[in-house]
Amino acid sequence: MNRKGRPQTREGHEFEEEVIQIDRVTRVVKGGRRLRFRATVVIGNKKGRVGMGIGKSVEVQGAIKKAVAQAKKSLIDVPMVGETIPHRVQIKFKSAKMIIMPGCPGTGIIAGGPLRKILELAGVKDVLSKVLGCKNRLSNSQAAIMALSKLKTFPWQKKIVVAPKPVMATAGAPIPMAQGAAHAAKPAMPHTPANNAPKPHAPAAAPAATHVAKPAQAPAQNHAPKADSAKPDSKKE
Repeated sequence: MNRKGRPQTREGHEFEEEVIQIDRVTRVVKGGRRLRFRATVVIGNKKGRVGMGIGKSVEVQGAIKKAVAQAKKSLIDVPMVGETIPHRVQIKFKSAKMIIMPGCPGTGIIAGGPLRKILELAGVKDVLSKVLGCKNRLSNSQAAIMALSKLKTFPWQKKIVVAPKPVMATAGAPIPMAQGAAHAAKPAMPHTPANNAPKPHAPAAAPAATHVAKPAQAPAQNHAPKADSAKPDSKKE
């Protein structure tokens, strides 16, 4: 609480700061040239709010503080559908030309320069972009803020819900179950000595005989008559 009884807001801790560029500028006056520093700063909370400010001072830290104060006064809300922008936008500011398009999940931030920093602080994670025209960081930063301020959401886009990303189970960690799966799982059997005892193995059945042995055959008998040498001669002398 402050002296007037109003609650103090911690707005400065909520936003992240990113310095885009620091330039040394001069101003010609009656007595000569006056040297100062110009700072371009972008702030955002990565939840759809972003702002840009420009500050000038004799010291660099003083210029950054002025730029942050101006950025807090010029915050804009960036409409998002899931983790991308709702539609394609194209803008031309001075000599800077810029195209920003929505991307599929897993695309990432395809951008460079100050546009990438602005999109990161805005909380956009899947987007395609192309910067044409000049390479001046100040002009490109202003063009990016103007492009994001022109985004709009449609009623049918508000119903889109991004599915949560699957969690990879590490070694030794339990695998999370889906909602309702715990009720459908079968209860585990109680650990008793009878359940833990090893079951006796049944004797293995003898393999079926595939080859049938043929009976041994008796040797062939010779039925030819044998000469009777012991039989006496029937003729008489």
